[in-house]
Amino acid sequence: MRNACLVFIGSLNREAPYFQGARGVGLSVHGFNEETLETRKLAETNDIDNPTFLSVTPDGARIYANSEVFTWREGTVSAYSFDRATATLSYLNKQPSLGSITAHNAITRDGTKLLVANYGMGEGGPDRAVAVYGFEENGALSAPLASVSHTGTGPNLARQERSHAHSVTETIGGGTVVVADLGIDRLVSYHIEPDGRLSKLAESALPPGAGPRHLALHPNGRFVFVMNELDSTIVSMALDEDTGKLSIIDAKPAVPAEARDSNHCADIQIAPDGRFVYGSNRGHDSIVIMAVDQQTGALSLVDYVPCGGSTPRNLALTPSGGHLFSANQNADRISIFARGADSGMLTDTGRAIEIGTPMCVKMVR
Repeated sequence: MRNACLVFIGSLNREAPYFQGARGVGLSVHGFNEETLETRKLAETNDIDNPTFLSVTPDGARIYANSEVFTWREGTVSAYSFDRATATLSYLNKQPSLGSITAHNAITRDGTKLLVANYGMGEGGPDRAVAVYGFEENGALSAPLASVSHTGTGPNLARQERSHAHSVTETIGGGTVVVADLGIDRLVSYHIEPDGRLSKLAESALPPGAGPRHLALHPNGRFVFVMNELDSTIVSMALDEDTGKLSIIDAKPAVPAEARDSNHCADIQIAPDGRFVYGSNRGHDSIVIMAVDQQTGALSLVDYVPCGGSTPRNLALTPSGGHLFSANQNADRISIFARGADSGMLTDTGRAIEIGTPMCVKMVR
């Protein structure tokens, strides 16, 4: 059915001092009918600790979930399978993440590896910024194939006292990954070798104190959009696929000037046609909409839309691009917005998935 989507949700189920409560169930799967806006819970498991970020295979059959647990010197990454016919989640295995505060992961475009970013706090343990895994025949994770570490600081003494790798994203062309490191205000590009090793290509600097968190890729492969957590900006960058170097095209504030001191940006998503980007603002509790110039990559503000709750940590677009989900962490709900393809505007449908402390939402057809 064309309008049916599977929605995979990670929700917080263990307390951490930097989160405001843990009221979630862990990992859950829901059905969503894009025509009727009906949602239905299909499966859930509380057997995983704090799955704050997920990746899902395009067929929805495999889920890879990070466990971010405060005080652990190493997080873990767990593999699950999902059977559509029986609506059953099954545990496959888990591996150590080789670093603490495991923040993000991504399946490579060729489907052969999983890349994991560790935010890292304090000292001790392996303390690796990025780890690479292969897959067993049944989808289980291999032992780590390779890893890299970052060093450095930034001007924000409270948040940039060390490297903090926050996300790892493979470029549209494939084979090159870009790590957003909030702690050192840099995007670090690597080539993925066939055996999983990461060969460094380039470092691209952002303004001091920006705090890069997540990236969105334009479908043309030339533009990359960066959500900066600490200075509440969205930066448009040009990518040189051969060298991995990124250069700044444009930068725009993600919130009104009066809100910047109390805001922390989180996620960024891009429309399937690349005409609009959407960023989540924690504090301002809004979703910023920016139009993208398709020739130059320049950004222009469309609007700020209330997120339908509080603390919008993660966003997801349906495969059609017709709806956007906002995981509002401290409101215990995922708000559902209709999206205008031509205007880029979001309209709150009034529908939501009510779930405790949602941290991450992923969708497949």
